Amino acid sequence: MAQMQTPKLGSYDVVIVGGAMLGSSAAWWLSRNPDFDGKILVIERDPTYEFSSTSHTNSCMRQQFSNEINIRVSQFAAEFVKNFREFMADDEAPELILQSYGYMYLADNAGFAETLKEGQKVQERLGAGTKFMTRDEIAEAYPFYQLDDIIGANHNLIDEGYFDGGSIFDWWRRKARAQGVEYIGNEVVAMTKDAGGRRVESVTLASGDVISCGQVVNASGPRAARTAAMAGIEVPIEPRKRYTFIFDAEQPLDRDLPLTIDPSGVHIRSDGQYYLAGCPPDEDPAVAYDDFIQDHSIWEEKVWPIIATRIPQFEAIKLTNSWAGHYAFNTFDQNAVVGAGSQVENFFFLNGFSGHGFQQSPAMGRGISELLAYGEFRTLDLESFGYTRIERGERFEEKAVI
Repeated sequence: MAQMQTPKLGSYDVVIVGGAMLGSSAAWWLSRNPDFDGKILVIERDPTYEFSSTSHTNSCMRQQFSNEINIRVSQFAAEFVKNFREFMADDEAPELILQSYGYMYLADNAGFAETLKEGQKVQERLGAGTKFMTRDEIAEAYPFYQLDDIIGANHNLIDEGYFDGGSIFDWWRRKARAQGVEYIGNEVVAMTKDAGGRRVESVTLASGDVISCGQVVNASGPRAARTAAMAGIEVPIEPRKRYTFIFDAEQPLDRDLPLTIDPSGVHIRSDGQYYLAGCPPDEDPAVAYDDFIQDHSIWEEKVWPIIATRIPQFEAIKLTNSWAGHYAFNTFDQNAVVGAGSQVENFFFLNGFSGHGFQQSPAMGRGISELLAYGEFRTLDLESFGYTRIERGERFEEKAVI
């Protein structure tokens, strides 16, 4: 009796596993490249994106990093947001605004203040507007802070704040489709490699369909390790829970609140007429892929007391909304993993952004599209984010990880 064969859905030059912010960025950049004429398929397990990291983002952007390439990646993001309609080449695309309220990175000890000063020098050299402020300078510019324990801070009001990432995501998907990219709602459950184990030849879907592929991009967010394992590769990325709270203040501040990073790890910023706060849990283990249960004690016992102490005007506030989302957390060095490894030559990583995904998505999507089309990065050199650093055990050094 003949053995039943699994049906084939088709053959694609590039298969992108994951259609959220990073996967759609890669699809859009690659499909608009005049030097690439291949077929692109994006496979998204949940086309509603209800529980994706993309749907739980705070859409923040900063240039306050210590590593030069992270700064340049964010500078391109600012350029992309401010010139979004031109990049889309579509008069119907919105004119996006980068709300440049800045980050206020507070230091409560001399060692961290010195780290901020060192970072400020690097940022200034690259054209960022970051300034180190003393406690007195902070108090003069933002008198609502309680600063008894603060030594100083880094602050930047140029191209740093938050933006409408949701519109970018929507337009990337829309324009990618218009440029020939196919999106399907399904889940990759297995990959088949060639006899030598050096290339992925096909991916198998939950529906039973098999898709032949020339190149595979892992853009599956917190599920990156599961996707990589199908190709026989280990990647140190896991889901970590992050909490966001929206609140109203009985006595609103008389000016915009920068995204303030408190030494406790809690951050706060203006969010239209409301305010946004967030933090990791004190104990920060990996969680299940489908665990989005909120811990309301974090608001009552941690966040509210901290922000009411830092900004006494926030003693009387009302929580209006909250949610828990997932970081695609790179346990190796908390930075992105972009590019191919040495084990499987046509399997590419676009993973591990550890909370930086939205602000890094324009540059990283462009970069991976260049790697797919040309075999090299042609705009920003992203080699230091490569998977091979994990194989070598060489950590990417970034001191400004939040």
